Amino acid sequence: MPNLRACRVSFTDTEGITHAAQVSASSLYEAAALALAEFKRCGLMDATPGPATRLTVAVDAPTTLHELPMRKLTAWLEAGGKSPNEQAVKVRLRDLLSPR
Repeated sequence: MPNLRACRVSFTDTEGITHAAQVSASSLYEAAALALAEFKRCGLMDATPGPATRLTVAVDAPTTLHELPMRKLTAWLEAGGKSPNEQAVKVRLRDLLSPR
């Protein structure tokens, strides 16, 4: 069982509005991708994060703060997994983020 942590992922859009989502994830990249899927699912945003967007990931217990450029998240999702488990996570996340 992966070590899931509660995370708050946020970004500020071009209008200066900050959007945030609470997710549980076992890695920084997974938290960012799950939050993007939640932003997409909720449908309340007019703007979507672009390649230059910086996602802020705040991890609870122990409290840490990370910034992740969308370009890095996209590159991570497109790369092969280092293990079968990581590859399975990436396939699941890509499916969540794919347009329907």
